Amino acid sequence: MDGSNHGAGHLTHTEIFSQPRAWQSAIQQFESEAAQLRKFVSSGNFQSILFTGCGSTYYLSLAAAALTQELTGVHSRGIPASEIWLYPRSAYLAGENTLLVAVSRSGETTETIRAVDAFHNNGKGKVITLSCYPECPLPQMGDLNLVYEMGQEESVAQTRAFSVLYLASLALALAFANKQQLLSDLSPLSAACERLLTQYGALATKHGQNAHLDRFYFLGSGPRYGLASELSLKMKEMSLSHSEPFNFLEFRHGPQSMANDHALMIGLLSESNRQHEEAVLREMAARGATIMALAERDAEVVFSSGVPELLRNVLYLPVGQMLGYERSLWRGLNPDRPNNLEAVVRLDPN
Repeated sequence: MDGSNHGAGHLTHTEIFSQPRAWQSAIQQFESEAAQLRKFVSSGNFQSILFTGCGSTYYLSLAAAALTQELTGVHSRGIPASEIWLYPRSAYLAGENTLLVAVSRSGETTETIRAVDAFHNNGKGKVITLSCYPECPLPQMGDLNLVYEMGQEESVAQTRAFSVLYLASLALALAFANKQQLLSDLSPLSAACERLLTQYGALATKHGQNAHLDRFYFLGSGPRYGLASELSLKMKEMSLSHSEPFNFLEFRHGPQSMANDHALMIGLLSESNRQHEEAVLREMAARGATIMALAERDAEVVFSSGVPELLRNVLYLPVGQMLGYERSLWRGLNPDRPNNLEAVVRLDPN
């Protein structure tokens, strides 16, 4: 892969390919935090859980909320931090004991900090923060502040940070569900990630450098929709390409008019509803679209992880990240420094 030198994309390449080690380190930290986290969530009697972030971490919040509700049965929602700050009455119910989980790679994003302030000022429930930099403002603001330094990055577009923080949200969900014994089931994820990065780099290059493609659609449903949204964002940020995420069956309702031989459909297939999701991909293939499906088995990208379905969603990320990276290089761009973007969005203090 072209990013192995110290030219354009070197940082992003390093951060994508260091994920197996980062995940292994994060899983070890989750195990060390398990008792503390379980004590915190069991004492809260929370009626709802609100995940929030901006950009990538907003999409992480969507994925984390869907997964948490499925694992715990507690009403969970992902919402942009700016909505909690500016529209608190539509963000959460005043009469509920709500836990806010605020996620930020940098711990400095203005909207996220203001969302936590607004949540506190409205006299709501407790706050957990998930971030990567201990010295920044956000990890000083929660009732429980969890910092994952192995997710720290130098590039603008999140890759390693996103996957580490997503795994942290999974560890939190397991604590809520009183299923922390399943943390041991996460250990094969690092080896599976290593294999995906090695085995499917050529496929990411093939599709990323395909001049005939001019649109990319990432399909994922349930806990995978937020991940599809994040991968679509990576394609936009890194390569300035037309890219959109959809729930699988929603793609039939209008968006399918864009499916033709210039489209690449990236399908994040589930195990439980695979029959319905594959039907969508087959229909779009019949319209000429190229298909890249990701699944535990029998797909263009095969995980072969042996990890239970709800615990392995992080494996959809590495090949999708590589796809955006390769498209960026092919277009002569620098994925480390996407156009018009900064690593942290800071608003005017007024």
